[in-house]
This record gives sequence, C-alpha cells and structure tokens, in this order.
Amino acid sequence: MALKFYNTLTKEKEEFIPIDPEDVRMYTCGPTVYDYVTIGNWRTYTLGDISYRVLAFNGYNISYVMNITDVGHLTGDNLGDADTGEDRMEKAKKREGKTAWNIADYYSQDFKEGYKKLNLVFPKVFAKATEHIKEQIELVEKLIDKKLAYKIDDGIYFDTLAYEKKGYRYGELSNLNQIKEGARVEINFQKKNPRDFALWKFSPENEKRDMEWLSPWGLGFPGWHIECSAMSMKYLGPKFDLHLGGEDLKSTHHPNEIAQSQGATDEFPFVKYWLHGAFLQVNGGRMGKSLNNAYTLHDIESKKIDLLALRYFYMTSHYRSSLNFTWEALEASENALNKLYMEYDHYAEVTENNNSISQKYIDKFTDAINNDLNMPQALAVVWEMVKDNSVTKEDKKNTLDLFDNILGFKFKQKKPENKNNISEEIKILIEKRDKAREEKDWQLSDKIRDTLVKQGYEVLDTANKTLVKKIK
Repeated sequence: MALKFYNTLTKEKEEFIPIDPEDVRMYTCGPTVYDYVTIGNWRTYTLGDISYRVLAFNGYNISYVMNITDVGHLTGDNLGDADTGEDRMEKAKKREGKTAWNIADYYSQDFKEGYKKLNLVFPKVFAKATEHIKEQIELVEKLIDKKLAYKIDDGIYFDTLAYEKKGYRYGELSNLNQIKEGARVEINFQKKNPRDFALWKFSPENEKRDMEWLSPWGLGFPGWHIECSAMSMKYLGPKFDLHLGGEDLKSTHHPNEIAQSQGATDEFPFVKYWLHGAFLQVNGGRMGKSLNNAYTLHDIESKKIDLLALRYFYMTSHYRSSLNFTWEALEASENALNKLYMEYDHYAEVTENNNSISQKYIDKFTDAINNDLNMPQALAVVWEMVKDNSVTKEDKKNTLDLFDNILGFKFKQKKPENKNNISEEIKILIEKRDKAREEKDWQLSDKIRDTLVKQGYEVLDTANKTLVKKIK
C-alpha cells in the first residue's frame, strides 16, 4: 500500500508524493521551554518520531527540523490572542528566580533528555529561536518591503488584508476570518484588522527584559509565529513536504506561518502536507496546570513506570483521535509491553541466527502504518503474529526486529527478569510449573501461578515455558 497521510490543509487523505524524492523535508513545532513538557505535548513529538520512522521505512531520506521556542511566546495565546500577555520566558524567570536564559537552558536540556528516554529520533536540527534572530529580522524586512507589514506603537504587524489582495486566502487551516476582538482579549485599536498578528514586538519602555535585541525598528523581540517560518525556510527551503504539530496550532500559529512565509517568498504552497495530532485528555477531561493534571515524564518516572510504556500508550489510539490518559490505562500499556518483551526474549533465547521473516505480517504491518500512520492497527498486527502458532519463533523474532524500526520499543535491549536477577526460590517455582504444564497437571500449574502473582510477578505462558517479570 502506498504511503498516505491525512492532509489538514485539503481535509483529505492523500498519497504522499514528495517534492524531491531524494530528500523529504519535514518540520515539527517543538516546545516552548519555560517549564517541563507535558505528556500532551509529548504525544505530538511522538507523532513526529513515528512519521520520521515510517518515511524511513518506506525508503526515504529525511531532513528533519524541530524548533525550540525560547522567546516570544506570550501568555495571551491561552486567551485567543498570541500577541498579548507576558512572554513565557520572562514569566518563568520571576517564578523561579533565575534569568530567562537559565530557564531556557534548563528546560531545553530536560526536553532533550526526555526525547532520549522516549526513544524519539533526534531531528537533524533543533533550531532555537534565540539563535536565529538575524533570520527573523530579515524575514520581517522582506514583508515590510512587500508592503505586507506595518508599524504601530507596540510592534510590527502582518497585514492580512494586503496579503489577501495579492490573491492568497488567509487562514486555510482554521476559521480565522471569524475572529472577533473583545471577547477574551483587550482590543488593539491600532491594528488594521483583528486578524493581523505581531511579527516583532517592542520592549516595554519601563521594563528591562533578559531577552531583547536591536532591530531596524527599535529594541524588542520576535513574535511567536515568525520564528518557525524563518527557521524552517533556512533549513528546508521556501517549500517543503511535511509540517506537524498539535491540533491547537491550527487556529492561529500555523495559518500565520503560511501567510508570512508565502507572503515573503511568493512560493505556493509553503508546505504540501500538514499533519495535526489530537489533544490528550486526562480522566475524560481537559489537561491543564490549573487542574493539577498536566503530567510530565517526571511524574511517570516517579511511579517507576517505564517511559516506553507511554510510547506504547500513545500508539493505542490514532493520532487524529482524542486519547484519554488514566494511570490505569498507562499501567495496562506497561503490562502489554512487558508481555511483548517476554515473548521476544523467549524467541531470542531459542532462535538461530538467520534472517527468516514472516512476509505475511510484514505486509499487514506496512499496510497499517502506511494508512495515515494507523498505529493501533499496527499493534493489532503485532499481537496477531505473536499469537499465531503457525509462525516460527525465528520468524517472529526477526519480524519483531523489523517492526521495532517503527515501534521503537528497544526489543534487543530490554530483558525480562527470567534469568539471573530472580531468586532461586522463584526459579524453582517456575521449573515446577513448567513440569506441571508438561504433565498437564493444570491444578498444580494454576496454584503455582497464583503463588507467583502473590509474590509480585507478572506471568506469561509461552508454548513450553513460563516467563515472569517483577511488577514494580
């Protein structure tokens, strides 16, 4: 099956045909590094990782870029106007008593550590906004030269009406043409149109910021949207293949990226395929810091849960469908993943070193991942193969190795506790149970299983062996 993505721009599932088959270019909107990244955001970054892996699985070379927003993202974004409020980095420095630069460095490093723990493929470039101020200023200058930007008291703004007069449609990904001021944010009477957005903000006269730069228009800092256009075009060119992000970015951030990029270059379309991941709910409701449920990777680690279980959990729902996080659901994902590890360990223990695979299940798995990254279906294929007694252990092991290029579960590195790290007492119980199963003494087999469970072990039965893993 040919690789297909659901393109948010066209609202259709389309066959993926790259601009340049030798170099697929992909960009994912990354974190604003003012705090720990939530598991809702990590779902988006895992979508970027899976997209990368699926493209590579299909034989493409990929140039992958992700931004790190360390300036310019204002708190008004939560209220519907990303040009108002306080810079998140400046707000965080007051909260923690550090400089904004210290905040950015600390949370950027924490983000990259989390990236490793979730086994996400690192982009070719992590592009920091503060390291690309020159490119952002140059892009704003282009927009001014093309009469697509104007100056008011608090900054330089993009002129959406002038953009539309050039024949472009503004707000393809959203209903931005319906935006009204005054509902949740203060009206800016100097803006020519309510939809216009800041490209460069001037520093307040009565406030010294940690992060501010001289520009042709005065001391200030870039708007939130301009960074992604400037950095994506620097590394990927004026037109590229894939742009990914959370569904919340469809309303303003991504439409603004499109407008300022196409306005500056007159290259259309700016991006060929747009992919947006759905929100993560918590206990059936929204996630939020005010609700004290904006969980982070640190919260999961504090419960001694393997972070790859979170990776598995994300794959239990399609990326465009809402996913409900509960601790019980995460534990169920960890149990399922542990069973896969135990199965794999059993195959690896008895298999010979050969390259035999199950082509039947590889074809099924490929059809699933190529159908708009249908990971729930891909997991179903994995379990179908594991339970299929007609497939040899050698084929299962080698096929799982191949699947792991997408799944990223680290089958080869993970080991269940069946060997040297369990007590002699437990080993004796396992041997007795294996003998009871061989002799079809199911009553004794069940009794020993119950004993192992009471001792805190998860038990998995293979064809001729009991596998166990200590439950944390």
